[in-house]
Amino acid sequence: MKAEYDLSKMKSRKNPYARKLKKQITLRLDPEVLDYFKQKSAENGIPYQTLINLYLQDCRTTRRNLKLK
Repeated sequence: MKAEYDLSKMKSRKNPYARKLKKQITLRLDPEVLDYFKQKSAENGIPYQTLINLYLQDCRTTRRNLKLK
């Protein structure tokens, strides 16, 4: 193994995972909604942000529609 490597001649390539990065946003949630997801996340051992994301993904894939009154 060499002591040093010359990386200046190395070809660069795009990060294959960069496309899958999540976008950080701000949401205004009712305290009861946030408490619900925090409780469910504690029961399942996953972060509540991940749980909210999974729920929203499920809504998207099942094409669930909101009932607005």
